[in-house]
Amino acid sequence: MKQEPLFRLYRTATHIASPFASLFLALRRQRGKEDATRLHERLGWASRAREPGPLAWLHGASVGESLALMPLVERLVERGFQVLVTTGTVSSAHMLAARLPAGAFHHYMPLDLPLCLQRFLDHWQPALVLVAESEIWPNLFFETQQRQIPLILVNARMSERSFQRWQKFPNVIGALLGRLDMCLAQSQDDADRLHLLGASYVQVTGNLKYDVAPLPVDGMKLASLSAQIGSRPVWVAASTHAGEEEIVAQVHLALSQHFPLVTIVVPRHPRRGPHIAQQAKALGVSALLRSQGADIEGQSSFYIADTMGELGLFYRLASLAFLGKSLAAHGGQNPIEPAKLGCAIVHGPFVENFADVYRQLDAAKGALCVETSEELIQVLARMFNDSAHLREMSRKAGEIVGQFGGASDQIMRSLEPFFQQILREQR
Repeated sequence: MKQEPLFRLYRTATHIASPFASLFLALRRQRGKEDATRLHERLGWASRAREPGPLAWLHGASVGESLALMPLVERLVERGFQVLVTTGTVSSAHMLAARLPAGAFHHYMPLDLPLCLQRFLDHWQPALVLVAESEIWPNLFFETQQRQIPLILVNARMSERSFQRWQKFPNVIGALLGRLDMCLAQSQDDADRLHLLGASYVQVTGNLKYDVAPLPVDGMKLASLSAQIGSRPVWVAASTHAGEEEIVAQVHLALSQHFPLVTIVVPRHPRRGPHIAQQAKALGVSALLRSQGADIEGQSSFYIADTMGELGLFYRLASLAFLGKSLAAHGGQNPIEPAKLGCAIVHGPFVENFADVYRQLDAAKGALCVETSEELIQVLARMFNDSAHLREMSRKAGEIVGQFGGASDQIMRSLEPFFQQILREQR
């Protein structure tokens, strides 16, 4: 495929940048964004030997994307593939270490530099590459196509916002999406946008997140925190971003005058816990940090769950969840996880990353959209005063997410021609 001028410029720039890759990673490590013991993986060096047999490489950016790939990981292992799952964040590596089945393993995603990717591909020699959602990396796409390895975008999405941005560079995105062998989209809207931008073979297979098993929980921890909370009303503000924790603290302060309220804040980035506690203190709210071993005590409690991998615990404790990155930040967070665990859902207006899911939940009255902190206070007060309505809302949320499974079946059927080709080559 002919290289578009901006793509050639990107290739040249990333070649020039290669000698500085180690310095770049060292700076990220100082900020806690890299695993010091596995920096070599980001440079494309492997941490283990390549076993014989066909290998499928699956890539998801972080926790949410890689978690959505789990149903495919399990299916591919059953089909006889070794499964290599790459991500780019420390939190996702920790999550996958606990959840990947036998036959699958984690490796950090190499930087999108030609030499790093060539080194990576030389060692692993994947028979199939599946990239999740909207991870579009020019060198990854180029190096994969150069080796004639089937490249498929799975659970693909293209928000209206991203679509508008890419339309300013039609030749660039067209050249990139044109390298895909197949594009399997979450919804018809996603499929239409991807096709207009240059993906040649697009199919709607549904959202893999509906097929992911409910988040796990430690039964002992659940029993302990349930006993601490007792009969007090409890809600969880999950995956919050900067600006939203202050709103949550204000809501807690207002509602705790009327209810013996437990507010659980689960920040998207746990390292922000102490900062969130300081913000709450400035507003007159005394915060408890889970990372310091605090119990949920007192009449009303503002509990900051600044730990990793425990969302399944907190969704089970609460009957109501506010999903962050939707009120003071943009994009929204995955509402399927709390809905599967019996939570009614409240969210802000900025949920374009999961627009289709929220649209279904809102229409079924399993979720509510709020625009301001005052509206959030009113909604929560109404829910805590009307437990029957809260239970009905939770039931509807669960029903909706239960209706839209099956994406993993559809994707496996779409991939069947590639499986057959790989088997023929193996023989």
